[in-house]
Order: sequence, then structure tokens, then C-alpha cells
Amino acid sequence: MGMFNKLSGFASVACVAAGLMSFGAISASAAPDPNFHIYIAYGQSNMGGTADAQSADKVENSRFKIFATQKCSGKGRNTLGDVYPAVPSLFNCGNTISVADWFGRTMADSMPDVTIGIIPVAVGGASIKLFDQDQYASYLSTAETWLQNYAKEYASDGNVTKTIIDIAKKAQEKGVIKGFIFHQGETDGGYSDWPKIVKKTRDDILKALDMSSDTVPFVAGELLREGCCYSDRVSKLSNTMDNTYYASSEGLGGNGVDRYHFNHDAYVEFGKRYAAQMLKAVNRKPVEPVPQKPFGKVEGDSVVAGEAVKIPGKIEAENYDINGVGSGNSSYLDNDSENRGGEYRKDGVDIYKGGDNYAIGYTQEGEWLEYTVNVKRDGKFYISANVASGTESSSFSLLLDDKEIVPSTKVPKTGDEWDVYERLELGQAEFTKGEHVLKLLITSNYVNIDWIEVYDPSLAIQPKFVASSGPQTYDVFDMLGAHVGRIEATTAQNISQKVRALVKQNGTYLVKSRNSSATIRVMK
Repeated sequence: MGMFNKLSGFASVACVAAGLMSFGAISASAAPDPNFHIYIAYGQSNMGGTADAQSADKVENSRFKIFATQKCSGKGRNTLGDVYPAVPSLFNCGNTISVADWFGRTMADSMPDVTIGIIPVAVGGASIKLFDQDQYASYLSTAETWLQNYAKEYASDGNVTKTIIDIAKKAQEKGVIKGFIFHQGETDGGYSDWPKIVKKTRDDILKALDMSSDTVPFVAGELLREGCCYSDRVSKLSNTMDNTYYASSEGLGGNGVDRYHFNHDAYVEFGKRYAAQMLKAVNRKPVEPVPQKPFGKVEGDSVVAGEAVKIPGKIEAENYDINGVGSGNSSYLDNDSENRGGEYRKDGVDIYKGGDNYAIGYTQEGEWLEYTVNVKRDGKFYISANVASGTESSSFSLLLDDKEIVPSTKVPKTGDEWDVYERLELGQAEFTKGEHVLKLLITSNYVNIDWIEVYDPSLAIQPKFVASSGPQTYDVFDMLGAHVGRIEATTAQNISQKVRALVKQNGTYLVKSRNSSATIRVMK
């Protein structure tokens, strides 16, 4: 989940810097990863996409990447040719999806051992002539200003195919170019040479990359059937081009605004159809999706499924669900594939010895873990967590079925190192009876989490309070979960006296020991 737990002082920083420099040196000379499959996606507006992205389109898949072909600082894409998470829009700095989104997601889901990369270039309204390096200059010289500017978003001179080639050469240093996906033709309805020029654009790119069409499949998509421009030209491209397949647009709906573009659900389905054709071309069968499963226990290097955690109850942070297969079936998101703590489980979540036994650490913003829970009854329950932080800036939130129940909560500094744990009260939330998925989302770096407890305060009251041998520290909360203050006391009577002196308003207050599990209720 990151590279930080107990680093402090100049020596630690120097070590990290040296490590990063070493990593950079290794990366520069490393061989391409054969399991990083890269696809060139090009065409006009339906390849670029025009439908607004929805929440499911924005869920990051750690094995789906893009090579930046435009700089988009708002999305963190600041260097052309570098690899970034594939989140909408892949082709520009907007928020739309295209066939490439769900092509990539489906390919990643269908090949769990592979990471998918996309090199995205699409220019709305453009003829295939724009992608022909022998015609692009003359074509742009008479094109509308808006189209010229559109092309210049990828290349200052409008040579968008050179951009594809340049970035593809960089991509070959990291992975393997495995194919093309293509959607274009609305502009070229009367252009009789269209099939021949489509072939030329592909062949020119392959020649520049020193590759052959017999090993690189090409999948083209049909135009909108209910629109203005549909014909059988796409389905007949294989008569002109070898190793070429087509994705059918049958039954896919338009956006209801114009006669050219698909709607959101059509882009999703179309992308899946592209993937089906590509998988057929590379002779890979799609993998059936498998849902995530509740954690049961660790057996050797394996994890065995069990039952959902009962709520009210305690959730050990390290006992997150077992990963499934397919979109929406991941049980965690971690920024790297290494367990940097090296404990307990053998996947990419960073677990180390800490807290009551194990804890998650090295956390970074945007990472998350999911837990299947079984709520025994409807009710409003209190929530707390056992946490550690060496900074004042760590934070996390909780979601139930992807709906926020605990907003981003700042974790106070618990010590100079990350091995001092304190119970943090998170307030109350409504739960409904039945099975749900609880998500722990890191909203700011470097909080270690031991456990999360969902509890009914009325059941947590100790019927007998045992006097301590010396003063203990207690946190005082109102019944809405707000922290009122902190006291020190030795007896139940002493606690009641100090709580009544501390609070200003009459009511019921929950007093929780910081030294033990003791909890009592005090009324004023």
C-alpha cells in the first residue's frame, strides 16, 4: 500500500531516495513485460466516446492502464507516453467513455495474469485521411479550424499517426503490442478507397514498430445501425486486410441527440464485443466472473473462505475479503503488488505485526479494502477503530455498499512511530439487517489500522465496574458519538463526578477507558 511505516530522520529519507534511484535505473534497462498487453485504439468520435461516464466506469482496475497521449493535469497525467490508470476519459481530459473503456476492462477480467494497456488517439469528425501520413497535411490544410485544433491536441503539426508511433515505441519498452481496435468511417461514407487506406494506416504503424500484421489482430467496429452512415464496409474489411475482425453494432442504441453516436450502455456492450473478437483472435477464452468471498482463515500460503463478519462485532483489518475475478469482484485496491509488511497473507496488501496482532500499514490515499458483513438486525450502531499514525494528516472513511457512512476522518498523531495504537471513535451509522459490503477507504496517506468495531453501546456497558489500582484515562462521548472531553479517575463514583463537572448539558454520556475495554454510562 505504499512505502511508508516507520521511516524517520535523514538516514531513512536517504535510503528511500537511493532505493528510488536504483529502481529507476533498473526500470530503464528492464526487458518488456510479456504480460503487459498493449492495444492501439484509434479512429474518430465514437472511438473517443461521447457518453458521460457513470460510477462503474470510474472504478479503477489495477490491471488496466493507458499511455498518456495528451497532458491532463487534472487527472494526474503530466507526461506524454507515461503509464497511468485507465479512467475516463482515456482519449482526452474530459469525463466520457468509449468502446476502449470496456474493451480494456473486459480484456483484463478475461486474462487475470495480464495487464492491459491502451494507446488512445481519436479525432472527432476526421476522415481516415488524417491517419494516413501521406495525406494528413493536405487534408488538414482544407479542414475546418475546429478539426485542425482537435488534431493538434495530439500533435502540434496534426500528424496524429506519428504520435501513435512515437508512444507505441515507448510502450514496446514496457510491454508487447498485441493488437488494434478501430472505429471510424462516419465521415467517409462516399470514399471508395476507405478500406485500402484503413489497411495502409495499420500497415504504416506496424512497419514503424517493426511488426507484422500476421501476429497483430485488428478489430474494427460497425457504425450505428439506426444512424446515418451504416453499411457493410466494416464487416467486409477482412476482404482487404489480413488478420482482421469486426465487432457488430446490432441492437446497440444511439444517444437520441444525433445520428452518429452511441449511448452509454451501447458503448459498454460494444467494448465487450470488441474484447470478444480480440480474445477469439488471440485464442483466449473469457474467464467466467467469480464474486469475492468472505475471509475465513489462512492455511499456509492460501486463504480459505469463511462466513461474513457478524455486525455488531469487530472486523480485523487484515481479514478483508478474498479477491474474486472480473469487474466489481476485487476485494482490495493497493498501489503496488507487494505485501511490504511481509506478514499473514501473500497478496498485495501491506500487513505487518502491530496492534493486537496484525494490522494494515503503509497505506496510501485511494487504496481500499472490503469486508462482507452480516448485520443481525436493523439499528443505529456506534463505530470505532484501533489506529496508529505518526503524522497529523492521516485519514480514512467507511462506506457500506458504496454509500458513505463515516465521512473522511482525520486520525490524530498517536506517537512518533506507527506502533502506538489508540481507539478512535467514529460516530454512529444506520445499518439494515442482511448481508452488505463494508469498504475501508484511505483518504490521506499513512494510517495503520488494527480493527474496526461496530457496536451497540447499550450492550457494551459493564454491569460491574472494577476499581483500578491507579488513575485511568477515559474519553467521554455524547450519544451522537461526539467526543466531549477526557478525564482521569479511579472509581465509578469518581468517573461520574468528573463527567458531571466536565459536561455542560444534561443528558446521557458514554465513558470509555483508554487503558482497557471498560465502558460505563453516566447521566447528568
